[in-house]
Amino acid sequence: MSTNHMLKGSCLCGAVTYAVEDAFRYALNCHCTDCRRATGSAFKPLAGIEAEKLSLTSGSGNVLRYGGEGPEESHDVHCATCGSLLYSIVQKGTRANVSLGTLLDAPSIRPSMHIFVGSKAPWYEITDDLPQHERFP
Repeated sequence: MSTNHMLKGSCLCGAVTYAVEDAFRYALNCHCTDCRRATGSAFKPLAGIEAEKLSLTSGSGNVLRYGGEGPEESHDVHCATCGSLLYSIVQKGTRANVSLGTLLDAPSIRPSMHIFVGSKAPWYEITDDLPQHERFP
């Protein structure tokens, strides 16, 4: 990893921890059905970064991987004990979408838009002024 400021993250129970550079490329709120189901929430606030800028710092044996099996296949990384969704590996293994709610430190980036609002939860109303996109822009 480079010398950029590092952020710490953890699952709910603390069994799995990670470090990630505070060098995110984007941050957004995803309202797609998969993100809603994975988080149990109306949307998933996430920030994307190159996968090599994120590393597990403890609990690698307590990780539950959900999704593709190969190194280049998209998958979610959860804690096997508490179930927290820590991050998703996407774009053929090159990008990590970090669940912002699992960060222990505040990142310098903030969500800049809502995506997949065409499939958002019908009981949730977006009340901020961020741009809204039916799909991924």
